[in-house]
Amino acid sequence: MLTVNTNTGAMVALQYLNQTNSQLQATQNAINTGLKVASPKDDGATFAIAQDMRGDVAGYSAVTDSLNRGISAVDVALSAGQSISDLLIQMKEKALAASDASLDTADRQSLNEDFQALRDQITAIVNNAVFNNFNLVNGSTARISALASSDGTRKLTVAAENMSLSGSIVTIATTASISTLTKASTMISTVEASLTNVNSALGRLGAGSKKLSIQADFVQKLSDTLTTGIGNMVDADMATESAKLQSLQVKQQLGVQALAIANQSPQVVLSLFK
Repeated sequence: MLTVNTNTGAMVALQYLNQTNSQLQATQNAINTGLKVASPKDDGATFAIAQDMRGDVAGYSAVTDSLNRGISAVDVALSAGQSISDLLIQMKEKALAASDASLDTADRQSLNEDFQALRDQITAIVNNAVFNNFNLVNGSTARISALASSDGTRKLTVAAENMSLSGSIVTIATTASISTLTKASTMISTVEASLTNVNSALGRLGAGSKKLSIQADFVQKLSDTLTTGIGNMVDADMATESAKLQSLQVKQQLGVQALAIANQSPQVVLSLFK
């Protein structure tokens, strides 16, 4: 049937052209954003899953920061403990030298001054072993905690080690001296006991730092795996999109030509009236 009111061929051509234009728009969006799923309109289920995973990745970023702060605080405490251990070795040397009965008063006094300077240096180290307002060696805090999961429900803790003078680890008194033969002889065992305690505390702090480091490595790997998973779900394959773009551009041109041909078909009716 020939009619000028209804052009079925043009309507069909227009439908296919609109479909091609829609596909072409989607491909151009994928190329522009690098994502095949950039919004819920592209694929609601995949977008929702990807958003949940992005939330986990963001959470693990905060966990990593927390673990790194904890590691740094413990490492500062370790550095302080190592310095205190070195000072105790020097103090033992001074006490042992001062326990020599053949020393005169002047020599013993010189050794005592060195001993007391080393003693006071322990206090200076303890007071300055601070990171992010945490001091794990002066008794101001019992432990440090770091996040271990993206939902904040799990945490890792490292116990503090109070290395202040006159404490349970460094048992040397704040007024300790080796000014006499008796004091020097007694101080040897005191320093040795403190040195043993400090080294044990260093072992515990070292284990705590390693625990935090292992968790930090695991969290980084887990975050990388999740990021890769998100990419697999939503990232566009640019080679595929490039090929699709060229194909759709050709289809668009053919669709325009088909529509033009369909639009010309009613002109055939004019030949009937010549």
